[in-house]
Formats: sequence, structure tokens, C-alpha cells
Amino acid sequence: MNAKRSNNKSEKPRRKPGTYKKAPLRKPSGKKSGNNPHTQANDGKMRLNKFLANAGIASRREADVLISTGVVTVNGKVITEMGFKVSSTDKITYGGETIKSEKKVYLLMNKPKDFITTVDDPYGRRTVMQLLGRLKQRVYPVGRLDRATTGLLMLTNDGDLTKKLTHPKYGIKKIYNVGLDKNVTTSHLKHLCDGFELEDGFTKADVAVHIGTGENKKLVGIELHSGKNRIIRRMFEHLGYNVTKLDRVYFAGLTKKDLARGQWRFLTEKEVGMLQMHQT
Repeated sequence: MNAKRSNNKSEKPRRKPGTYKKAPLRKPSGKKSGNNPHTQANDGKMRLNKFLANAGIASRREADVLISTGVVTVNGKVITEMGFKVSSTDKITYGGETIKSEKKVYLLMNKPKDFITTVDDPYGRRTVMQLLGRLKQRVYPVGRLDRATTGLLMLTNDGDLTKKLTHPKYGIKKIYNVGLDKNVTTSHLKHLCDGFELEDGFTKADVAVHIGTGENKKLVGIELHSGKNRIIRRMFEHLGYNVTKLDRVYFAGLTKKDLARGQWRFLTEKEVGMLQMHQT
């Protein structure tokens, strides 16, 4: 006997076991949630780690460490929360000093000999900061050149960019003119490019060529990306040479053109943009 078909239109048809009705797709509204204060648009505030980086205190990652260790206060209260936001009216302190967000500035210096690359020196030696005169903004050297080394040195209060330009991951290109105490053999130039082990690991040059004229083989041009301490001097010492002169003539796309020894200038907007491309 055949079952009668129900004529009740309100009765829903049964689904097979194991099947589920798909929820209708909703179009995105394009609006951010108003419940999360850290995602609100145009709230006029800035993350605390970015504020510290803009002030030249540290990179954002380093600023996160400072915040987590409880050494940064906002309006007298210790802040350890990641993502905490501050406004222009907040009082932010670090190390007992009030921090002010400064306009980012970028300088290029042709460092002379016998100046050390530090902000200050407990022994009273001359530092590169003394060459800046009465510059209003606080800036810090990007990397280091030892006391006897001359040439290109960048200074800025942009902590994030400093971190990128000194981190091995980004392989910033540097070129030096090197003077040696004796003629450098062609085989040793090849050895520099092939690489070898030093006390802190393997190292190599990208390019190493003679730049002297005639029989003068004491001058070498060397290109490398390493940022290890005193790396060029140690590489040549490993091969039996003593460096008598070391001059950095190229750094991250910047050159010494029209920049006399001991002088400095502000970078152009185009140059700053070029440097910021290294962050990608």
C-alpha cells in the first residue's frame, strides 16, 4: 500500500543523514570591529613600541622587550601590555627621562680619522657627535666605523630603519678602499672572495680587486655585506697583511659625492625612500 503524500506545505523535507545545510554567505561590511580598541581606525593614537622607535630609543622589536620588562611608564604607570597605544598628550618615560616623539631625520657623514662612532665616550675621546654642531634632533650612528676608519657613516633617529640597515638578513652592500703594508697577491684576492673561517665563523668578500696604478698592488677595493666587527682588518690580518688605511666609499646605495671629510648633510627624500626599500 502506497503511503499518502502530505499536503501540508509547512512540513520541511527531511535531509539525508550526514548532510548539513550550508549557512548563507554574508557580504563583508568593510567596517572594523568597534570592540577592539587596538583596531579602531583614526583614533589618533600610536602603539607604544612605534613611539619608542620614532623617538630613536630602539627598534620596534627591541622596544617590545623594553616594555615587557617594565622599564617604560605612561603617565606614571608601568606599562607591560603589548599593543598599548599612547596619544600626543601622554607622558612617556624611559630610564627616568621623559621621551618626546621627534621628527625623523637622516644624515650622511664623511667620517674623519681619530673620531669614534659613539654618542659619548667616558675617556673623553672625540666622537662623531661633536661634528654635528647644534643639531636639535638626537641621532645615533647606524653601525660603527672604528677610530682609524674613515668614510661614509649614516646617523638617524629612526630605530626601525637602523635595525634593518645593520641586520645581516638584509645584506646591505658596503664598499671600502683598503691600503695595505705590502703588495697583495692575486691569489689572496681570490682567497678573499672564496672565503675562509675566522674565530667568529665563515666570512668572504663579494668582490676584491686591485685599484692601484702600475706596480702598486697595495691598494684594494673590497665589496662585502658582512657587518662583523673589524671584519676587513681581520680578513687581511688572516692573510698576513696589515691595513694602513681603510675608507668606506659606499653604503646602502649612498656615496661620498660632494661630501668633504668631516662634513655631513641631510639625506634627500629620494635617498630616504631608497633606504626604506631595504625593509621589504
